[in-house]
Amino acid sequence: MYKENYKQWLDSVSEEQKSELIAIADDDKEIKERFTLPLAFGTAGMRGTICMGISNMNEYTVARATKGLSDYINLLGSKQAKRGVIISYDTRRMSFEFALTAARVLAANGIKTYLFENVRPVPMCSFAVRELGCIAGIMITASHNPKEYNGYKVYGEDGAQMSPEATAKVVEYIDKTPYFNLSKADVKSVSHKDIEGKDGFELGENITVIGKSIDDKYYDTISKLSLSKEAVDKVGKDIKIVYSPIHGSGFVPVTTMLARMGISVSVVEEQKYPDTEFSTVAMPNPEQPDALKMGIELANKLGSDIVIGTDPDCDRMGIAIRDNNGEFTLLNGNQIGAMLMDYILMRHKQEGTLPANSAVVKTIVTTRLADKIAKSYGAAVYDVLTGFKFIGEKIKQWEQDGQHTFMFGYEESYGYLSGTHARDKDAVVASMLFAEMACYYTYKKVSLYDKLNSLFDKFGYFVESSKSIAFKGLDGMEQMANIMKKFKECDLEEVAGVPMNSKLDLQSGMVKNYTDGSIEMTDLPSANVIKYEFGDDEWLCIRPSGTEPKLKIYVSTKAESKQKSMERNKTLQSAIINMI
Repeated sequence: MYKENYKQWLDSVSEEQKSELIAIADDDKEIKERFTLPLAFGTAGMRGTICMGISNMNEYTVARATKGLSDYINLLGSKQAKRGVIISYDTRRMSFEFALTAARVLAANGIKTYLFENVRPVPMCSFAVRELGCIAGIMITASHNPKEYNGYKVYGEDGAQMSPEATAKVVEYIDKTPYFNLSKADVKSVSHKDIEGKDGFELGENITVIGKSIDDKYYDTISKLSLSKEAVDKVGKDIKIVYSPIHGSGFVPVTTMLARMGISVSVVEEQKYPDTEFSTVAMPNPEQPDALKMGIELANKLGSDIVIGTDPDCDRMGIAIRDNNGEFTLLNGNQIGAMLMDYILMRHKQEGTLPANSAVVKTIVTTRLADKIAKSYGAAVYDVLTGFKFIGEKIKQWEQDGQHTFMFGYEESYGYLSGTHARDKDAVVASMLFAEMACYYTYKKVSLYDKLNSLFDKFGYFVESSKSIAFKGLDGMEQMANIMKKFKECDLEEVAGVPMNSKLDLQSGMVKNYTDGSIEMTDLPSANVIKYEFGDDEWLCIRPSGTEPKLKIYVSTKAESKQKSMERNKTLQSAIINMI
């Protein structure tokens, strides 16, 4: 079948694209990789390398996915189609071209479309869906993946990533859709330069370009999340913060917000502007030490104590701060989230604005330090499945039933949200609040490093680690499935001599308690996840990635000292990887 697919594409694509396919004519393995299985479309959308083929990101797979989304929206009725779809995009290769393709397909199918005039981050896309009352949103991005990748995320009308139920219906339509000869609306220009700076410009029938009017509303909205105006007024102009957008979409919104607040920031010049090749980093991922290297170098020159970095679609934020020896140390996502959560809850409590029904939300692979902090302020803590859409679901639920007031949500993979203006990770707000927190503790003459350690002193030294094991080729998914099956079928009662207390199999919905042999049911949704509990607030978790052929292993340990917790974590991580 893959050979037939290859031939069909050879006969259907443009001459320039055909040359790419002719170049692999003698490479059966490459043809098989590209033309056997369609690029998967799940609740996180789709993501893949940019090249010709049904398993890759290109104008044809984007058009096909958009036609499927169009059919789903039209099924809902003409009123929903008129509400429209927001389209945003980041600085990656082909991002604008894919965004324009999506806009033209939607418009040709009678759906009102709003296309941003330039790159915008994920949170602004989510915000715009809600602000304009759209039925859906599309974000063209591959987040923090290598430069060869791009992706396509879909948002529902609440601004959160589309629900599994709605996604399943969209996929039904996608599966019925051909790759070629799909209708696309005519536009006045296909050049990005022709729409830059325009707001309200009619690019074609059913396609409106948007920009500043939405930006201003977003900035005004998130400004209200500020918690320490006095401290910012006192030290904001003198504090030394270095920021890098790592060639992504965060430069304008992050620096705009810090300027509005009156916080001084120095931007890494070499990483300020869009660069589809992300030429100054190995990977544009603020989780990686290399991504903040240039920021740290600038901070050392300027005498700055804080480095902030955001990924290409500005939904993830990384941080480096100075330790007590004056050396920069990278914080992980668990630590950053814990500090932000503590700051937000503390300031609300100090100001008397902390609701009695306060709640925070985190994922099942996020540190239990968050639980300790939140409960110390009287806030409830809810664990959800990995994926920020599940945090968005909690916000929506509480808006409807009034059970709780959402205060903060985060996941260990460097994603945070304060406020309910968006329903996805917001590194603009996170950068704003981290900078403000730095001002607050500087005003109080407390270093951020000492503040972090005070949390460990109070609640125990939590250490978290994660490891991804990649599985390449067509049988990669099958290999991962077999590994997950092995863990589901066996009772792993100890790892490296450490006894397991319980096993949670989210696919079966059961918790088995090893200590007494009892079985309980969990209220979490079904998912391909195995989680083992051991010790006090310690656990390990195994799950396949939702967007890539990778198996993820998480280990969280706690001890009275950093050294003991790190040693325990390393031993368990190595042991479980060896078992895999």
